[in-house]
Amino acid sequence: MQQPQHIGSTDPILAAGDEPASNTSPNAYFGDILEARVSRRALLRGSLAAAVAGAMATTLPFGGAFAATVSRAAAPSLGFKAIPVSAADRVVVPEGYRVQTFIPWGTPISGDMPAFSLDASGEDQAQQIGSHHDGMHFFPIDGSSRDGLLVLNHEYVEPRFLHGAARGLALDSEGFPQHEDGSRDPDQVLKELNAHGVSVVRVRQGDDGQWQVVADAHNRRITGLTPMRLAGPVAGTAHVQTRYSPDGSMTRGTLNNCAHGVTPWNTYLAAEENWSGYFANQDTEIDRRQTRYGIVTRDTGRYQWHKATGGADETLRFDASSRGASAGEDYRNEPHAFGWMVEIDPHDPESTPVKRTHLGRFAHEGVIFAPAEEGQPVVCYSGDDARFEYIYKFVSARPYQAASADGSLLDEGTLYVARFNEDGSGEWLALAPGENGLTPEHGFADLADILVNTRSAADHVGATRMDRPEWGAVDPVTGQVYFTLTNNTRREAGQEHAANPRPDNGFGHIIRWQEDGTHTAERFAWDLFALAGDQDDSRDLAGQPLDRDAIFASPDGLWIDPDRRVWIQTDISESVMNNGIFDVFGNNQMLAANPETGEIKRFLTGPVGQEITGITMTPDQRTLFVNVQHPGATTGAEAFAAGDFASHWPEGGSAVPRSATLVITREDGGIIGA
Repeated sequence: MQQPQHIGSTDPILAAGDEPASNTSPNAYFGDILEARVSRRALLRGSLAAAVAGAMATTLPFGGAFAATVSRAAAPSLGFKAIPVSAADRVVVPEGYRVQTFIPWGTPISGDMPAFSLDASGEDQAQQIGSHHDGMHFFPIDGSSRDGLLVLNHEYVEPRFLHGAARGLALDSEGFPQHEDGSRDPDQVLKELNAHGVSVVRVRQGDDGQWQVVADAHNRRITGLTPMRLAGPVAGTAHVQTRYSPDGSMTRGTLNNCAHGVTPWNTYLAAEENWSGYFANQDTEIDRRQTRYGIVTRDTGRYQWHKATGGADETLRFDASSRGASAGEDYRNEPHAFGWMVEIDPHDPESTPVKRTHLGRFAHEGVIFAPAEEGQPVVCYSGDDARFEYIYKFVSARPYQAASADGSLLDEGTLYVARFNEDGSGEWLALAPGENGLTPEHGFADLADILVNTRSAADHVGATRMDRPEWGAVDPVTGQVYFTLTNNTRREAGQEHAANPRPDNGFGHIIRWQEDGTHTAERFAWDLFALAGDQDDSRDLAGQPLDRDAIFASPDGLWIDPDRRVWIQTDISESVMNNGIFDVFGNNQMLAANPETGEIKRFLTGPVGQEITGITMTPDQRTLFVNVQHPGATTGAEAFAAGDFASHWPEGGSAVPRSATLVITREDGGIIGA
């Protein structure tokens, strides 16, 4: 056995599998724009508060409308007692709340219901809950708050914890068992593929208040092998022709699903985020369809799936090298079938998932929809989670009609990318043929070419490079759109100054904006909701430093509940968690914020080595589901070999750590957070 090669950047705050920076465009960097904007006001270090509190002052073209909208909205209560930071290997919630651990990785949900075991086969895994729980939504059955379909993404796997055969090997969080010649065991590869994807599982609350899995025909796994249809402008084009689908109409599987989306017609969208690292490509010349997404000449993939013994077609496809006489004879185009949003109908277990290509191709963190209005276009937003990448918006060509709406609405429309201006205004730049210089003369042949090369198109039109756009959320009352920007360490020591005292953006921040009228507008006004950080290097909406009950770093997950509480989840990388300047934050956590006052209170802390991610509620707001991903990821290679895991959550004792869902309720049965 030997260690795998590791691919990509050694950036100390990139988590396992995160995509290294690949944007070399000269476009404006958001940090530079913010810096210039507040510098112009001659702010001193101590008055960074004013920069935050007054970011949307009187200079905005429609700031008055923004303020009026906010003033009419009722402020939500944060009726719980904030909890302190924690480095313990357990979940902590406020007084008066209780937690049930639910559906950990390996829980049987379908088929012959194979029991969890480290020695379970790859076929068993296809009938069990996947690994590394992430984005999630509860679809009530008949409006019930006690019976529904829980649908959740599984972002990636830690093979060392997945396979019994890995016990005793010196493997880090990215390591995997392999043969001396570098080949992989095919059943281990099958298990890893089947541990990716999405789980659909019926869940029900019993009379004792506990939730349980219900054996049901709706239960199914969508994995890295599931047949999927391509739809929209890229479908059927030469960009996606492969040996599996010479006509470019189909592909197999979805990978690295992070956040998600829920359509107005009640289907689920899984996001394909850090997918590019899964592919090898030994071609000496690789075009922008892959290089702009981080694929360069290499014989390695994240898990070396293409080196599974036996040479099965479903694993060979992860080598994107040109080997045949045409694209229909090999998998040179296989990476072009990834980086999309994948629509899944949880209500129809026989339905085929669909990749909606008009929403763009990049490292999708997720997608959020503005409230749908009868007779108006559908609007949704998505972030590209990599350093210096962009925020996008899609506006459908056809209007929303509740009686007939379906996913085809996402196949025709206009994809836009955001430009944030120094004065607090912003504009949406269309990524469409003939607009903003996207012409054949500039290298963009047609709409399919633009969408396969979404990042290159955004570079060309002059979008603003952001600090890793993560989750978004739309305020159900004001319509304000929020996005987390988790971190970016580009700014080096010596570049700090009074307007931006930190030498880098290691802690991240949250931005929000108001569209100019409706969500279809091409202009908006933006401000900063919070600068994350410790008590010395953070600011809330009022411009004040965050107190001990509110400090956080690397904001990632984001959701706004029906009462307008802004829920913030953190993802401090395991490489720095509980170390150095990040020690003060403890384990990753979840907080709640008041969107008007900016008050923030810590609601939950998780076990050791994990990320808090994924959040959804029952319709009555009395049950909250939250995911805990990759507990124990901070376990070093030698410690793993010795069985000395950093976490044994959720089972405790000497158990292998497992990602799982938390079911949170109030002891008095009340509304969560109130």
